[in-house]
Amino acid sequence: MAKAKVFIGFDYDNDRSLKDLLVGQAKNEDSPFEISDWSLKEAAPEKDWKEKAEEKIKRVDILCVIAGEKTHKASGVLKEIEIANNLNGEGYDIKKFQLIGYSDKDCPHVEGAGRRIAWTWDNLKDYFKNKRRE
Repeated sequence: MAKAKVFIGFDYDNDRSLKDLLVGQAKNEDSPFEISDWSLKEAAPEKDWKEKAEEKIKRVDILCVIAGEKTHKASGVLKEIEIANNLNGEGYDIKKFQLIGYSDKDCPHVEGAGRRIAWTWDNLKDYFKNKRRE
């Protein structure tokens, strides 16, 4: 079965290391997912950022939001969630979930980003296995 294509939404200013960890896990031989693209924010986002993000999100199966301490207020992540929701209203089927980035810190719920799961390799594999059955 083909691997699920994932777009990572994350707080660029605070959680880039978490994104790198998830990208690394996607390279595991038994990974049920691949990282197609991730958040596009740079130090100075381009004026056509939203259009670029939409084109990338259209090509994935799942939007994974890495929930860190400040992600619930990260404007880029909130826009990515909005894009996925709007695309779903246009006939796309982009699933969403939140991966709790830190077990030792408060990582608030990110509105509209789907259910939350604790970040373990077993939880990730189970999530993707179950999403394929839905």
